[in-house]
Order: sequence, then structure tokens, then C-alpha cells
Amino acid sequence: MLRPRYIPPDDIFPPNPWAFETVRYDARLARELTGQAETMFALSNGYLGIRGTVEEGTPVREAGTYLNGFYEHRPISYGEHAYGFPRVGQSILNCPNGTVLKLFVDDEPFVLPPAEILSYRRSLDLRAGTLNRDVRWVTATGKRLHMRTVRLVSLAQRHLAAIEFELTGEDADVEIAVSSELVNSQPLSADTTDPRLAEGFVGRVLHPTGTSAGGMRAMLSYRTRSSGMSLGCGMDHSVSSECPVLTELVCEDDFAAARFRCKLERNKPLRIRKYLSYHYGESSDHTEILFQTASTLDRAMRHGFERIRERQRSDVGRFWARADVTVESDNPRTQQTIRWNLFQLLQASERAEGHGIGARGLTGQTYEGHYFWDTEIYVLPFIIYTNPAIARSVLKFRYDMLDKARARARELGHRGATFPWRTINGDEASAYYAAGTAQYHINADIAYALRKYVEVTGDQEFLWNYGAEILIETARLWFDLGFFSDVKGGRFCINGVTGPDEYTALVNNNCFTNLLARENLRYAVQSVRALERLHPPLFEILVARTGLEPSELEQWHEASERMYLPYDGRLKIHPQDDDFLDLKRWDFATTPEDNYPLFLHYHPLNLYRSQVIKQADTVMAMFLLNEQFNHDEKRRNFEYYEALTTHDSSLSVCIQSIIANETGFKEKAIDYFDFAAAMDMSDIGGNMMHGAHIAAIGGTWLALVYGFAGLRDTAGQISFDPKLPETWSALNFVLTVRGQTLRIEIDRMSATYRLLNGEWLSFSHAGEECVLSSAEPILTRAFGPEQPLQ
Repeated sequence: MLRPRYIPPDDIFPPNPWAFETVRYDARLARELTGQAETMFALSNGYLGIRGTVEEGTPVREAGTYLNGFYEHRPISYGEHAYGFPRVGQSILNCPNGTVLKLFVDDEPFVLPPAEILSYRRSLDLRAGTLNRDVRWVTATGKRLHMRTVRLVSLAQRHLAAIEFELTGEDADVEIAVSSELVNSQPLSADTTDPRLAEGFVGRVLHPTGTSAGGMRAMLSYRTRSSGMSLGCGMDHSVSSECPVLTELVCEDDFAAARFRCKLERNKPLRIRKYLSYHYGESSDHTEILFQTASTLDRAMRHGFERIRERQRSDVGRFWARADVTVESDNPRTQQTIRWNLFQLLQASERAEGHGIGARGLTGQTYEGHYFWDTEIYVLPFIIYTNPAIARSVLKFRYDMLDKARARARELGHRGATFPWRTINGDEASAYYAAGTAQYHINADIAYALRKYVEVTGDQEFLWNYGAEILIETARLWFDLGFFSDVKGGRFCINGVTGPDEYTALVNNNCFTNLLARENLRYAVQSVRALERLHPPLFEILVARTGLEPSELEQWHEASERMYLPYDGRLKIHPQDDDFLDLKRWDFATTPEDNYPLFLHYHPLNLYRSQVIKQADTVMAMFLLNEQFNHDEKRRNFEYYEALTTHDSSLSVCIQSIIANETGFKEKAIDYFDFAAAMDMSDIGGNMMHGAHIAAIGGTWLALVYGFAGLRDTAGQISFDPKLPETWSALNFVLTVRGQTLRIEIDRMSATYRLLNGEWLSFSHAGEECVLSSAEPILTRAFGPEQPLQ
């Protein structure tokens, strides 16, 4: 089962609520945790991501610079090919690394492990949005030096990263040289024993198309062979010192370096400010991509580092104003963990416009940069409530994939649209159909997220212009995929699918899938009829675009009303699918602890034949469609499935926490939350070195807001039913609802609701209808004896 693999020692990693930092250098830990540190200290803005490697370039586990949506095709190999199998996938590419600033002191390279360190601090500043490092050491000849670096990936300019490097000789003059580099390395060869990791490429991936160099600026351009994308990357510098500095520039196809040499006089620092620019596009003219790259560098040089850094702090401050979650807890690390998680959501989404959000964001190549259902179910709720403009953009990106989803449906012999299980460009990239293409629920997941976005934001325009078309094509898919079964009394059945639980594949009537499909069908009918009634001209355009027939709406309505849902009268639970209860229970008692996750140690067929669950499935449906289950059903389902769930997926425990909270298992709720929140910081999955678990992090926010605060938003009706754990004394957060800002402050005695921005907002608290207005913007409700705070 799940367990922490690493507990950060407080004397090295103190529980700072506004930073994740290392305050002492330990060579052994640094060696063991190099990969984890590269993820923990990674910086990103949703478009450009850079792993947290050290400036001197070593030690290093996986240096990585990634651009959201920049990929190369890769062939998918099969022992036996079959019709409809994807033949080509996509893999995000590792771009040239511009973070390298190699330091040489008296002609000797500075590397941390053998150095005599006097003081050390490396900090991801969650308020400033910067990665800072401060090192003091003694050279082999007894000279004391002080190095300070500040790194950022700009939120304001999504193509820009910047580094400030400052070096001071504290007690003597010293000869120093700095090599500031931009390096295109060969792609990483992946460990193919772990299916989560990216597949490596053989041979060159980025083919040089030209360079440009002058002054202290160097730019490189490339083109991918198969995907046909052009990449431009460049660096420029400003340097200042009271000491004379000699400079030179080297620029080749795969390597550029700006070199600085000087005799550094005592207490007269050398300061180098380095600006990095990354652009990509489809133009075959390399001069165009280099022009864009140069424009970003020109702007950075005009603005200067201080202005860029101050804008970064301001942008991050605005994020915290709309998205911070504060907890008063017995555990001093809880607040730090929550804020690091929230910061990862900022980094994965803030400038992702025009793209999706990868399973690991831009912190690693695991899952090849693909977008899954993770985005819609685990990440979008947070974005909808904190940054609705980006939520709209992410959903619009799905709409832009619609033609490819239609084509995929035709290839599979279906009507409508079949969205890919994993993708970057809209084409299916999942090779294992049993746990890929068969997860048709992604179509309903997208429809579910669309509905939540529209109802929470009130953006009906998006529904009319884009969403309705998605709903029509996904509803068509469900009606074509299912059928009215005589054996099931004329109920609408959906066979041969895989639900969220990937340890149970290709089943009939997966409860989660049928429930979400039913909502998809209902919402499609409701939305199309509303469009016809309210906006006839737009309705006519939609009909012309989709070929919608009036009879289809009646068919979808009938299918939704007659949807079959498995139910066992003896156990009084909803079986995960038609045959799940007929399977033999997995023998947990004799399964070695080291054999988790099971999919790395057992053939899928062994798992498919057993009652064993990778992640919450029916329990997940109870969360998403909360109003469709009564309290007793939720409790019985939760108890039955909890005993069978390994949580081998990082997406599981956050949902378990929410339902445990709702069904009265308050100790389990906080235990599951602690696991969810610490998924990366404690390396519970054992693979955090390969990137942050962005969806699990989104699930942490779900557990806070939907779990402990008891938020429910069925049909856009906002309600709260708080249940704080015994170890917490307060929980505070902010939501944006239909353009209005609501702050919720919960302590052990009461809940206070504040309308920070807006005219009027209605909601309910523990079943009581409440209204806030600009005239009466604050409302407090005490927890009385009849409604104690659990």
C-alpha cells in the first residue's frame, strides 16, 4: 500500500509556510535526492518549464527544459498490430538547456560535493515566484567566496526565463571565469520497465536550421523531422562589476557560450544577468522563429532583471490573493505542503493558453507530456474557481481537437466524437487500448467539466459557441456505443469499456462510465433545447455544422432515462460493473509490501481477474454526482471498495478523503488527505524525481474545498457543509463564482462568508439558504449543538 518513502528532516528542510528550501548542504542527501530536488525546485509558467538543476550543471539526474505542446512524433511498436491501433504517438521534447553558468576559480571548476561549504541555502520562494540559492565556501587555497543566484520563469512573458548570478570574493582577490551556456543535449533514454516514463528517441531529434550571434547574445534554431515544428532559443546577458571583465562568445549548432573572465577584487562583486527566450511554431523559415526569439530578448534587456523580478512577485501575489488556502494545524509542515502544491497548479496552468495541461505539467517527461482526463476532473475545478479565463482556454483547446475526435470515432466505427485517452495534438497516443482507448469515459469527463465551467462562471456564450457542439458529438458517441438490452429489461447498456480503475478492464456497464454518460446525454439535450429556444440563429448554425436531427434529442433523452446502473440488492452497493462481484478477491495478506504498485509486478490479466482496484472508481462517481446517492449508499459503497483499493494511482486518495469526510470517517479523511498532500514532498509514489503529480495536486485542493469545507456545486448551486479534522483549528480560502469573489473562513466554532467583490451571491450553509450582497457582505454561522463541527 502507499507509504512515505522520504520524510524531509526539519534541520535541512524546515517547514517554512512560504518557501520550500534547503538550509544546509548534505552531500549524501544531495546525491540521493538529486532527481527529487530537480522536481521540487522546478519552475514553470504553463508554457515554459525548467527543472531545478543547479547552475554549475552537476550533479544532475534529468536536466529538462520543456515547451507545452512542442513534440516530435514517435512510432508505436506492437508485437501484433490490429485495426485501429495508433501507429504514431507524440512525445514532448527536451529543449536546449540555458540554465548552465559554470564557474571556475583560479582555473578550478566549482562543484558542490567536494567543496568546503560554509553556509548554504536553496529556496523556492512561493511569494516571489523565484528559485534562490546562496552559497559561501572556501577554496582549496583558502579563499572565501560568496555566490548568489536568482532564477525565474516569467508569468508575464511566457517565452522568457531569467537568471541573476552574483559572485563576491570575501577575503582575497581571485581569478574567476564564468561560462554561460546554451546546450542541446541528446534526448534521455528512458527506463522502459516503468510504463509511466517517456520513451526515448534513437538518434537526433532537433535538426539545426541556423544560428545567430553577436555581442553577448546567441540564438539557435531547429526543426523536427516528423512533426514539422520549428524551435528558436536564445540567450543574452548584461554584466556589471567594478573590476574589468573580458568577454567572448562562441556559437555552434548545438552549443553556445558567453564567457566572462576577470580578476575579482575583494568585496567587489561580479553580477551577470542572463535572459533566455524560447519560441516554437510551424514556420519552416528559421529566420522567423529567430526574430521572435530576439524580440523576447530585446524586451528583457530593455526591462532589466529587477523590473522582471518585481513583475513576477506582483503576478504571484495576485495568484495568492485569488487562490491561497490557509490551514491552522498541529503539523507545522501542513501549510508549507499545501502552498507548494498550489504553486505547482499555478506553474502548470497560468500561461497554458492554447494548450492542455500535462499529467506532470512541465516538470518532467513522464507520460511524454500528454494530456489525460486528469485535466478536466482533477485540475479544472481549481482553475474554474480561481482563474476562469484559463479554464475557458483549456476547454477551448479540447474544442479545437473536436475534428480529430470525430475522425477517431469514425476509425473506431462510432458516430460522434471519441476524444483521445492521451494526446498532445489531438491524435490518440495510447498504445494499450484496454487501459487507453477503452476508457471512453474521457468523453463524459470533458462534458462534465464543461458543465461545471458554465454553471460556476455563468459563461453561457462559451456553451453556445463551442460547448454545445462538444455535447452533441459526445452524446452521439454514447448513443452509438450503447444499446437497449432485452436481457436488462430494456435498459440502456454500455459494454466493453474501462472505467477509472485500470485494474478492471473491458467490462460491461461500468458504473462510473454509465453515470457520467447519462449526465452527458442529459446535458446535451438540455443545452441544445435551450439554445433553440433562446438563440434560434445560433441553433441553426449549430444544426448546419453538426447535421443534428430532431430525433436524436429524443433518442438521447430516452437513453439517459433508461440508463442501466449495476446494483446488488444483497450487499446494497453499486457493483463497479456487471461482473465485478463475481471475481475472486485479491489476496492482500500474502502480497509483499514491495510489490506495490501492482502493475509493475503482476501481469494485467492477473489483475483483471480479481477484485482489486487501482484507484477510486465508483467512489469517484459518488463524488462527481454527489446528489445521486443518499448517505447510506455512499457509506456502504465506500466501506466495500475501500478494502479493495490499493491506491496505486496518485489520483485515488484525494477522492477517498472527500467521501470519507462526507460519510463520517473523519480520521480516515485526514489520513487520506495527508497522503494526497504529501504525494510529492514525501515521494509516496516513488517516482517524484520524474516530475510533479499535477492531477494529484489538484486533488489536494479538491479534498480541502470539497472535502473539509464541504463545497458542493450541483447545477451551479453553491453549498457548504464544513467538517474540519480535529488537528485543525481553521481553514480559509477564496472562490470566484460568476465573477464575484467569496472568502470562506472556517474555525471550530463558526463559518464566516465574505463577499470581497460583487453585488449579490446566494449559497447555502448546512442546508440553510444564505445571501450576501454589497450592502451586507459578511455572514457568520455558528456551529450549534444540533450541527457540531465534526
